[in-house]
Amino acid sequence: MIYAATPEEIESRRKAFLRKWRLKCRAVADSLEEAGERLFAFTRLPPSQWKSTRTTNAIERLHEEFKRRIKTQTVLPSAETAAMLFWALIASGQISMRKIDGWHTLPAKPLDQQIDLAA
Repeated sequence: MIYAATPEEIESRRKAFLRKWRLKCRAVADSLEEAGERLFAFTRLPPSQWKSTRTTNAIERLHEEFKRRIKTQTVLPSAETAAMLFWALIASGQISMRKIDGWHTLPAKPLDQQIDLAA
C-alpha cells in the first residue's frame, strides 16, 4: 500500500487488503482499520518526498550508528554534548547522511489536514 503512486491507489489497495484478510485473519484487518489515515500521513506531503517519509529507515540507521559510537560512555554529560558529538561525527565523515528525496519541495506546505499528534 505504501508504495502506491497516488492516495487513491493507496485507498484501493487498502480496501483490497481488508477484503482478503478480514476472513483469514480478522485481527490484522482490525489493526489496519484502527490505524486508519495515520498510517498514510506521508501522503500529505508532495509526492517527491514520499520515498523519504514513508519509512523511518534513515533515522533508525543514523540512530544505530550514533549509539554504536557512544556505547562505551554510559551517559553523556548534557544534551549539548550529544549534539556536539553528533555534528563532529558528521563533519569528520564518520557518519554520513543521504540527501532527502524531494528536498527541493521541502518548503511546500503539507495538505490542509489535521495532524494527529497521538500517532
